[in-house]
Amino acid sequence: MAAYQRILLKLSGEILAGDRGHGIDERVIDGLADEIRDVHALGIQVGIVIGGGNIFRGLAAAGRGMDRVAADQMGMLATVINSLALQHFLEHREVPTRVMSAITMTRVCEPYIRRRAMRHLEKGRVVILAAGTGNPYFTTDTAAALRAIEIGADVILKATRVDGVYSGDPLKDRGATFFPEITYLDILNRSLKVMDSTAISLCMDNRLPLVVFNVGVRGNLLRVVQGERVGTRVGEG
Repeated sequence: MAAYQRILLKLSGEILAGDRGHGIDERVIDGLADEIRDVHALGIQVGIVIGGGNIFRGLAAAGRGMDRVAADQMGMLATVINSLALQHFLEHREVPTRVMSAITMTRVCEPYIRRRAMRHLEKGRVVILAAGTGNPYFTTDTAAALRAIEIGADVILKATRVDGVYSGDPLKDRGATFFPEITYLDILNRSLKVMDSTAISLCMDNRLPLVVFNVGVRGNLLRVVQGERVGTRVGEG
């Protein structure tokens, strides 16, 4: 039994890189495609936003002296590469998938049009929303929050490499405290690195639930959409 009818899954580019730290690890994306297929098989409508940090990080390049707008545009193009890769692995599993880009590139994918995206979802197609918001200075976290609100998603599922939200980085700080539940305001006040502040504010203002979970554990995504207590639930309190 599914707890949600329509979800927005947020994947970072770093997750696709796996242990390599750069590029796309085919074993990782293969496993992710299996997980998404299992969720899709329940009849859940799935939207996905993927980062591009495994290929190019605009903010980091800007910090090295590159023009920020150009660097962010390169980062948006990196998300399209990741999106097309995931589409391939999903369609290899006979999961109908559409890539829709905020930057028009009709030779490789569809332009993002809100009503068309919702129609794809209603027809049972997984929709991968690429190129962020199409604007520089905005992260794919913000794009995920914006697109989730636009398409009427019931929840954002933020996939990470750790079990949820902690008071610090659990990979570096063994004393970091795990929060099974936390409010948007607490995340902002504590400056926790969950999503950027713009994304968290968008979720808070629109009362959009957020679940942060470890996508590296097989079956976690399915358990989350079935309503099991996995990861950290973020809400109004």
